[in-house]
Amino acid sequence: MMARLRLIVIVGPTAVGKTAFAVGLARRFDGEIVGADSRQIYRSMEAQYKEMAGAAIADIAARGRLPFLVGGTGLYLKAVLEGWTIPRVAPDPRLRARLEAEAQAHGGAHLHARLQQVDSLAAQKIDPHNTRRVIRALEVYETTGQPISARQGKNPPAYDTLQLGLTMPRSQLYRRIDQRVDAMMESGLVDEVRALLAHGYDDRLPAMSGFGYQQIAKALRGEITLTDAVTQFKTETRRFVRRQYAWFPLDNSDILWLDAGDGAFERACAAIEAFLAAVHNP
Repeated sequence: MMARLRLIVIVGPTAVGKTAFAVGLARRFDGEIVGADSRQIYRSMEAQYKEMAGAAIADIAARGRLPFLVGGTGLYLKAVLEGWTIPRVAPDPRLRARLEAEAQAHGGAHLHARLQQVDSLAAQKIDPHNTRRVIRALEVYETTGQPISARQGKNPPAYDTLQLGLTMPRSQLYRRIDQRVDAMMESGLVDEVRALLAHGYDDRLPAMSGFGYQQIAKALRGEITLTDAVTQFKTETRRFVRRQYAWFPLDNSDILWLDAGDGAFERACAAIEAFLAAVHNP
């Protein structure tokens, strides 16, 4: 029987400090990090992420190091942890362009309502604001004639897993988000977006989908003021945080939640040490 791989998972909302936290733990335990952040993964890679992450985790373990799966995107984390089987349906650029045009013309809720008609199970799981996933589900249905929910399944991998969650009071988290946005503005985000647009990059491209880019692009086109763009940037990021907590609720008993700040790192180290000892001595 093959030995089960040990995996440390670190989840939590954006701006809570997962990256620095995970880097510190990886250094302490001779580990390497596999990212699970949808803002760093281009469109059409959703179907490949589970396999790519699984391969990276296996490679890290094979070299005698401890893999850490770190991120705030529930879809990608659960795909790995629960072994989702993802429909292997190639992207259809023309179909996607048509659906994106419909979303822009009529709103994301319009597409979500259509998904509800053809695949109610998928519609229940997909946030109406997540237009990308709605479009992907409709793409699978229109391409294959089958609902995406009927083509998905689960085959959990052989991991011994410890899940750690990093959190903080919502008001404090929102202040950190505002500070992060202000810092990005001061660091030249407007000039960065202006240069990208000048080089012909459409703000609908995957590389321009990160929070802030589309809002700043609208301001540069004169559609909204820069002040409004910053406000929308902060609002969208806060909305994303609420969706993240919906994926990984604080009452999830599979996750050891730690309040960010004094003592969180030490508690995480103690939990990992106990986990590794139990794995070695079941």
